[in-house]
Amino acid sequence: MRLFRTFAATTVALSAALLGSSQALAVEVSPQASAPAAVAAPGADYTGIAALSNCSGSLVRYAESLSTDSAMILTNGHCYEGGMPGPGVVITNRSSTRSFTLLKPTSANAGTVRANRVIYSTMTKTDVTLYRLTETYAAIKTRLNVTPLTLAKTAPANGAGMAVVSGYWKRIYTCSVQSTIPELREGGWVFKSSIKYRQPGCEIIGGTSGSPIVSTSTGEVIGVNNTSNEDGASCTLNNPCEVDANGNITVQQGAAYGQQTWWFYTCLSATRTLDLNKAGCLLAH
Repeated sequence: MRLFRTFAATTVALSAALLGSSQALAVEVSPQASAPAAVAAPGADYTGIAALSNCSGSLVRYAESLSTDSAMILTNGHCYEGGMPGPGVVITNRSSTRSFTLLKPTSANAGTVRANRVIYSTMTKTDVTLYRLTETYAAIKTRLNVTPLTLAKTAPANGAGMAVVSGYWKRIYTCSVQSTIPELREGGWVFKSSIKYRQPGCEIIGGTSGSPIVSTSTGEVIGVNNTSNEDGASCTLNNPCEVDANGNITVQQGAAYGQQTWWFYTCLSATRTLDLNKAGCLLAH
């Protein structure tokens, strides 16, 4: 995981307290209104990028989101302020007061926003935390002139140009998608359909956790950055291993990975809330 090592002991200890904790999902529905303006492909700027206390993130919307919907911040599950969710743990509809710094396209600070709810957080299959903010997209646009990034509806193709945009470091890494790994194991966690980066270019470091993987052709979020193999060890914390369809395990020191975010759409209701019981929902629940 791409948290700083100084945070690791604390987050692992806190995660133990979360084992078995999950709640029913109940997200408020915003009134109907016109959709926010589409975001032009940023290529490699800081449009919609957020900085957390220990990670990176992004202000995101669904393709169907309305300007009056409560805005959302996307980061990693292992960046959740309560500690890393244990294997198999899914956190939903949990109160939060976490604050985030939104950036201008130039990387200058635009201002602060605050969450009131953890919509969804897990490190099972994918590595995501999705926060609901206290303001709508329209309110944030008016107050801070910050526009959200749109979550892509499909997984990225091999060879697709991409940028990992870190709000924590105010640093951009550019490369392309090398391949999709059927299974990635790290410590006790298992990620599915992980996005492997083609190097050089995306040699991510601690603090880049939760950075959006932004398509340099469409400007959409095609995944979320989360880990790399630091020491060449196999399947341990900070040293993920790849597992192919036949169960064969391989390790590549320096390999970096992101996780899928388009799965949110498979669980999305007509009112733009997450329904984990929806037929075909691919998120862990």
